[in-house]
Amino acid sequence: MAAERLHLVRHGEVHNPHRVLYGRLPDYHLSESGRRMARAAADHVAALDRPVTELYSSPLERAQESAEPFAERFELVPEIDIRVIEPTNVFEGTQMRRSLMNPLNWWHLRRPSLPSWGEPYTSVAERMLGIMDEAWDAAGGGDVVMVSHQAPIWITHLRVAGLPLRHDPRTRRCALSSVTSFERKGDVWREVAYAEPAATENAVDVGAV
Repeated sequence: MAAERLHLVRHGEVHNPHRVLYGRLPDYHLSESGRRMARAAADHVAALDRPVTELYSSPLERAQESAEPFAERFELVPEIDIRVIEPTNVFEGTQMRRSLMNPLNWWHLRRPSLPSWGEPYTSVAERMLGIMDEAWDAAGGGDVVMVSHQAPIWITHLRVAGLPLRHDPRTRRCALSSVTSFERKGDVWREVAYAEPAATENAVDVGAV
């Protein structure tokens, strides 16, 4: 028996007063607002009135902390899986606007279709769909929740929709603590819902790759 629906949940707001592109750096934790966002995401999934039987999380602190409300509400222990982690990025640890003013960094922007500044989009799509397939087949019914990051979720959306993976990161529809939901029929994934249950109007959201 396979899963019934799979929800990719983005983490909540991170405490990031210096507006650093944090990427995979350690010790970037949710802000108080971020914790409220994560609870709102868990409340939204619970309100769907669907059993959640499996919970996965990226190993980064902000994702694990965003998984906590799901673990408490559905009485699950999250499985930590590196395949849902943030992509690598050469600008990690910098303030992006300042980095782009330095001509020495322009080389990293030479092929945005890859992208040339980090992990290839094709690699991100393959690892995400790999864990999604594995979790779907192993679930034994009910829904699966995976707490991940903006880039992996958006790239999964593009791949499932059959759209080019090349994109402008500023155009992603993947708000903090948003929930992007999928179903699989046979071997084919399709997106079935997108929701932004958390209030994010004044959120700081500059750390995504």
